[in-house]
Amino acid sequence: MENIFAHELSRYSTIIVGNGETPQEEIPLLFLQHARFIVCCDGALEKLLHIGIQPNVVIGDCDSISEEQRIKFKDIIIEDQNEEYNDLQKALKYCLRQQFGPVAVLGASGLRDDHQLANLSILNMYSETMDLIMVSNYGIFTFIDKDTTFASVSGQEVSVFSFDGQAIFSFEGLRYPVQDRRFTQLWEGSLNKATSERFTVKVSGGRGVVFREFN
Repeated sequence: MENIFAHELSRYSTIIVGNGETPQEEIPLLFLQHARFIVCCDGALEKLLHIGIQPNVVIGDCDSISEEQRIKFKDIIIEDQNEEYNDLQKALKYCLRQQFGPVAVLGASGLRDDHQLANLSILNMYSETMDLIMVSNYGIFTFIDKDTTFASVSGQEVSVFSFDGQAIFSFEGLRYPVQDRRFTQLWEGSLNKATSERFTVKVSGGRGVVFREFN
């Protein structure tokens, strides 16, 4: 399974870790192990330390950090009290300011369903100016605005979402084909399956989000 995500593991070496479900499966942990730079939302600091990972930067309003951690990590903490943005957006804005390359976001799903939906929407918006993926313990969400071919295995679960309802999609290499279709509801491109070692999602006139499950 690692092989079909080898491109992502080599490309996305800047990591943001949010305060959702702790990364604990093989692929998410490999992202952390291969990372060159880790930006941690403050609420996730304890979770990262628990699995033996120390971030390069901790960012947020710092209301979740103990006084002991404030002292210990004072040189890497960036306190941002701006209430207009959540900590994930603060981390994304930091990466933009630093002109970091492709970014993988971990810990943005799980624990609260409303947070996961909000975070997907946030990442879809920021993907207009950043090369982003979101990695959960169950799979990878890739944000696309052009025809994209993905490595896969037969039977892999695949879903395609449209947040704006404007994009026109066609699928190749998936069990349930789609031809020049616009999805106006989130569920319409979901619950598909790969039929071989690759599949292609064609998109025009908007953006799409492609989910591939870790089998």
